[in-house]
This record gives sequence, structure tokens and C-alpha cells, in this order.
Amino acid sequence: MKIFPSVLLLILSTLYETVDGLHFRGGIISWRPLNNTPSGSHASILIHQRYFWNRQWSSFSTPYCDESTVTSQAAIPVSSTMTCLRNCSSSTYTPLSTVMTSTDCDANALIQSWAGERYDTLSLPLTTSITIGFPSNAWFNSLYIGGGLSWSIVNRLNLAVRPDGYINTSPVTNTLPVVFVPVNTQTVHVVQMADNDGTDILKCRWSNAATSTNYNRYDECGGVCSGLPVSTVLYSSN
Repeated sequence: MKIFPSVLLLILSTLYETVDGLHFRGGIISWRPLNNTPSGSHASILIHQRYFWNRQWSSFSTPYCDESTVTSQAAIPVSSTMTCLRNCSSSTYTPLSTVMTSTDCDANALIQSWAGERYDTLSLPLTTSITIGFPSNAWFNSLYIGGGLSWSIVNRLNLAVRPDGYINTSPVTNTLPVVFVPVNTQTVHVVQMADNDGTDILKCRWSNAATSTNYNRYDECGGVCSGLPVSTVLYSSN
């Protein structure tokens, strides 16, 4: 049986020459069961968080990150949590730290980013059908739409056994959440996406703030909904 999971698309563009300003540069949340064949009432789930920050954010100590920071796998000290946002009574999920291990540092004057990721393993009941996420503020100022406004990075964690007898895995993408494009130039950007569930057909859709009707039942984009020019066309299938 074909399943049609979607890759929630929150890709933003900047058309400016500098990226000074506030601290958030985007993020990605994904998860997968360590064993997708159900056994008992619980499953072990590996949750992945990846976030990008302004390396010169005032909350970071100097000297700012460089390649040695990445080599030493230093922690990015953003001491917040990824929490349950909707339908939390269906699960025993507890908030996860957003302190990351450094994976990238770019001191280019146009980029100025510090990126990291973390993995956490949780044992959750198969009744789990929750929205998890990391909403806060503020995006960096030079976005085409929504500079300096709030962000909302969310994911639906649903462990209900699929019609094919397996536990689902969330789709993943390695596309950067912020894409730099030249001014007044037509650009084609391919969103790389994949899913461990090999029979699934992946489709992209725009994130939205329609909390009563969208899949996550939560604001999926904060202050940067519709973050691309109105002439942008999304081809959903892979």
C-alpha cells in the first residue's frame, strides 16, 4: 500500500548582500524507529535535531566559532527545549534539549553561521501521535519575508502501525533551510528528500499557520509563512 507522507517546506530566501541581524538561521527535525517492526506496546525512537545560528549572536562568547570548534565537536550553548505542542496526552514524550554538537562553522561575511545537531533516543508508546517542535524568535533580519520575526520548526511524531504492518519513519531532507539567490534572476532549487519507508511517495507542501486544519495542528512557520516571492512555483512530487 502506498503511503503519501509530506516534506514540510519552510525554505526561505534572502536577496540582500549581507546577513547581519538576529540569530536564527533555520532548522530541521526528523525521527525514525530503531526497529520499524512493532513488538510490545512501545518503540525506541531516534530523534534528530539540526539548527543553524548566527555565529556572532550576542549570546555566544568570543572568540566565535571556527574550524577548531567543529573539529573538537564543541557544544552550541542554546539552552532551550524541543517540546510537545499538540495531543501530548497520547504519549510519554518529555522535552529534549536543543544544545547541539557543532558540525559546521562558516565565517564568510555573507553567511556567518554556526550549525550543529543532536540525536536522542526515547522509548514511546505506540499510542503516540503528537506534534513536537521548537518555536521561538527571532529570524535574521535579511530574509526576503519575515526578517526578525518568530520561527516555528515542527514535526508530527505518529507511531500508529501502518497498513503494511510497520511503524512509520519521517521523511528527511538535506536542503538548507535558507537559500541565497541572486536578485532578479530566475532560480531553480531542487529539494533533496528521502524516506526509509521505501514504498512511500514523497510530496512537498508549503508550511502554513492554519492550526485547525494543517497536519500538525500547530503554526508551522511562525512569522515567515509564504517566505518566497509570489511568483514561486512548487512542484510537489519527487
